[in-house]
Amino acid sequence: MQTFYIIFSSLILLSVIIPYFKNSHWTIRVFDYPRLQKFTLLTLACILFIFIEKNNFTIMLFASLLVSAIYLLWVIIPYTVIGKKMIDEVKLRPDEKPLDIMVYNVLQYNEEYQKLVDLLKKRNPDIVFLLETNKKWMESIKEATDEYKYKIEVPLENTYGLLFYSKLPVKHQEINYLISDKIPSIVADIEYNKQTIRMYGLHPTPPVPQENEESTERDAEILLIGKKAKEYQKASIVFGDLNDVAWSRTTRLFLKTSKMLDPRRGRGMFSTFHANYWFLRWPLDHFFLSSQFRLVEMIREPHIGSDHYPISIKVVLRSDDISGEFELNQEEKIEVEEKIEEGVKKGNAN
Repeated sequence: MQTFYIIFSSLILLSVIIPYFKNSHWTIRVFDYPRLQKFTLLTLACILFIFIEKNNFTIMLFASLLVSAIYLLWVIIPYTVIGKKMIDEVKLRPDEKPLDIMVYNVLQYNEEYQKLVDLLKKRNPDIVFLLETNKKWMESIKEATDEYKYKIEVPLENTYGLLFYSKLPVKHQEINYLISDKIPSIVADIEYNKQTIRMYGLHPTPPVPQENEESTERDAEILLIGKKAKEYQKASIVFGDLNDVAWSRTTRLFLKTSKMLDPRRGRGMFSTFHANYWFLRWPLDHFFLSSQFRLVEMIREPHIGSDHYPISIKVVLRSDDISGEFELNQEEKIEVEEKIEEGVKKGNAN
């Protein structure tokens, strides 16, 4: 028992420390994801301390576990209902109609097409952004997407296809390959409530061996979009499967760079991946909103076949409120520029 406790505790402590190495290799970055899981294991290890022999080493080990658990709790609390909200939640006025958006990574090899069709018909969102979509997916869900007048369709067979559908007028649209010539992202200016909202949709590669051994390109794309959103200086939304968790350093740098707000904060994790394994689940699919928005509702939709849950949001435009924005210091500005430069250099889009 004593030996098991020491090995078990040491491995958990190591998993807490590893993410703080500024290394983009997947063997490091993969430890960014399971914060709640690590907190649970730390709590278990603290309880096990009751049953082992006490000596100077095990007491020191227990103290390290306790400090780590408190630290992870501090990291997790912003994504619970007791955390501070970045975006206020409001009730709709009688004359208001919310902007209703749904994001779903369909899992290209998933063939549960009808389940998505049924959900779209039931929910009837204004805007739908679908990821990992190929031509088979595009054709198989036409029964639902034919209801959408405005379309940006980039079906691909490499699991990075994008389908964007809008019932609201699209005044301008772009298909960009910011980092890789195989990984598209989109920009769409939509007309809502007599105003133009810019939407940035993306799906960068994850740092996993079968996709990309490093997070360099993912980080660069996320931060590059953040810079573009900040430069736009008007109402905008960044959304999609970012293949990064809400609490990572890259996401925090993105929030500071873009001046955007995370509706998860103060409400819950709304974990979207992995839909099939409750014990390995974290938030990968995101909506980030500029300070002109207020939240009406955020929902994790039912499991409909993919390894991701669909996620939906309803928002309205109100007066600008910058009180929730994070500030980027000079050291972080340099880090952001270096990450973007490194990712662009590694990519082949330019």
